Amino acid sequence: MSKYLSFDRLFTTALSILAINFSIHAQEKPLPIIDVHVHAMNLDGRPSSTMCPWFLSDMPGADPHGTPPNFLNKACADPLESATSSADYEKQLLEEADRLNVTYVVSGDAKMIHSMKNKRPKRIIPSLAISNSDAMTVSAFRDSLETGFYKVMGEVAPQYQGMSPSDLSLDAYFEVAEELKIPVGIHMGTGGNGMINITNPKYRASLGRPFLLEDLLAKHPKLKIWVMHAGYPMIDEMIALMGANAYVYVDLAGFIWSYPLEEIHAYLQRLVQAGFGKRILYGTDLLVWPGLLKTSIDVIQNANYLSEDQKRDILFHNAIRFFNLNEADFY
Repeated sequence: MSKYLSFDRLFTTALSILAINFSIHAQEKPLPIIDVHVHAMNLDGRPSSTMCPWFLSDMPGADPHGTPPNFLNKACADPLESATSSADYEKQLLEEADRLNVTYVVSGDAKMIHSMKNKRPKRIIPSLAISNSDAMTVSAFRDSLETGFYKVMGEVAPQYQGMSPSDLSLDAYFEVAEELKIPVGIHMGTGGNGMINITNPKYRASLGRPFLLEDLLAKHPKLKIWVMHAGYPMIDEMIALMGANAYVYVDLAGFIWSYPLEEIHAYLQRLVQAGFGKRILYGTDLLVWPGLLKTSIDVIQNANYLSEDQKRDILFHNAIRFFNLNEADFY
């Protein structure tokens, strides 16, 4: 036998090595994820800050005549750092999207949304935010959607304006979304601890009740809605509303990184136990701390009460179905 390998064996060996390397590389790339709740934010002139996830694990009262409470700056082993500018925020968001294989549904600053879409066209799904009729006329709203750039309506957040989502001043906008088959994300539930006292006196917790959506849904039966923050903490109303309305989904944004982990898991597990595992969307409510993305993904990945199929549904497949996307485009 020759001490030298034949050409055929060399060729076969080389192909085997290439196949192994390709397989390893393919395994290293994370499976695709869709984050349905991301904010493009103008941070220029805003001071940087740190934030400890699940900072609302301790919410003491405050003195109304003293310093307003600050729940963000809790001590923790690994605090998250905020972006330092709008350009830094955009850069970090796109880097995290590439690293974690995430596609964003993004609302907020229009200039940044266009910039991100130009730089990563396959990673950005633009969403048009509107919360009251003062922000944009109905005709301008229709024109913006008919250009085809915006694929989603949201975040719709009348609760911060002291309004119900079924307020008649918003009805014409929902009518346009229904006609154009545009899915809608509506803020319901928590808005942050001490919201009324610290930043937004018009906010009312009672206006986050999922049942307040019933008149809107009845009037627009073909409108596809997802309830942001899953109506937290009003789980009974949320389950009842989803049971009565087949086109209502929820996302896990916001409370997934702010409230106690035990509370988050109890709420999510209740939704799954009630039979709605196919109608839960992954979302961060991604703000100035880009590290929230990995933090939030880990909450789902580490949920031992979810099967691997259920985790993939929440992180990816449910959004494919809700937004009528082509799954093959993400692989």
